[in-house]
Amino acid sequence: MSIARRLTKPLQSERLIRAVDRVLIRVRPSSDGESHVLLAPPGRGNIGDQALVEAFVEASNGPVVVLTRSTRDFDVPAALRERMRLVPLPALVYGSAIGHARDVRKLTRELRSARSFSVIGADVMDGAYVLRASVNRASLAERLARLGWPTRIVGFSWNAAPHERAVAALRRAGDAGVRLYLRDPRSAERARADGLSVLDSADIVFSARSRDDGIVQRLLPDLGDDRLALVNASGLVGDRLPAYGRAIEALRAAGHRVLVVPHVSRHGADDLPLCEALVEAAGDPHVQLVPRLLAPAEIRGLAARASVTVTGRMHLAVMSLMAGTSPVTVATQGKVEGLMDLFGTPELCVSPGSGFDAELAAAVATVIEREGELRSRILAALEAVGRLSERNVEGL
Repeated sequence: MSIARRLTKPLQSERLIRAVDRVLIRVRPSSDGESHVLLAPPGRGNIGDQALVEAFVEASNGPVVVLTRSTRDFDVPAALRERMRLVPLPALVYGSAIGHARDVRKLTRELRSARSFSVIGADVMDGAYVLRASVNRASLAERLARLGWPTRIVGFSWNAAPHERAVAALRRAGDAGVRLYLRDPRSAERARADGLSVLDSADIVFSARSRDDGIVQRLLPDLGDDRLALVNASGLVGDRLPAYGRAIEALRAAGHRVLVVPHVSRHGADDLPLCEALVEAAGDPHVQLVPRLLAPAEIRGLAARASVTVTGRMHLAVMSLMAGTSPVTVATQGKVEGLMDLFGTPELCVSPGSGFDAELAAAVATVIEREGELRSRILAALEAVGRLSERNVEGL
């Protein structure tokens, strides 16, 4: 560890940052507050994070102030510009006590005209990625709840081995009155076993309303009546291109045009190089690449036109399910299995372990053979899942 890091480490203490919150956050909710304050996930290069934020704005009433690390982390769609405003607070969750204190003062100014505080929980609450950030999100929500703010952590997953400090932080938040919305039944069961008081919900993206159907014509003007399959190779899953290649061969043999779609493109988990390599290896003019990240509404437009999706990204699966399209999904971080429980479609989950190649091939074959049955099953569950999703914004 460098000297600089050793010197700054004490300033990252959870206790110190909680003390800063107690000293500096004193504003209480006002009856004439108008805006909702939303603490966003990391964003920047992640369609899923963008979709989560947009869905919250679409589903709630009134203006939404979105707290981000940078204004470059999220786009503000034209349809939401009157209601969605980004406020960059780079050290609020990830910084030291000094930067945190500076950003808390800015947050306090925003709270003076607000009426609620929410955190997008996603998969960043159990300490699996950045423990300190998980704890800081929960602690900030706890402080505001103790001051009487309507406070919630919106639809999140909970894995089977959460960090004990993340558990403790969320337990304190729940005890203070923060509403904890778990987005799938397996996550809720795990969280309750860890002593958390939680509410059942579904992913907030199921509440999204926007969809851009014109993207199909813009990307595939010659598609006509051909069947369409979406394929995503995830940077989280890693280089499993031979298995994906065989999945594409099966889809092509069944008469599908294939569109390869990156869903995340950022350092450490970049889908784009894998997607490029997949298209190059296919060497088929009817296997085409989307060379950039699309907007969530565009993804929903493509998913609505597709007959099947193969993906390593959960929110591409979510946006496919919204249209009744079966998504064969690689289950990472323990969050996909619970999603499929909501629809009664466990056969759409694929483990990234040693049996990946065979499981992926079997799941793709199942969807090709039973597409109609699976679509009916998904559509039958969709209304109930939508109601669960709307619980995330109840009262907002």
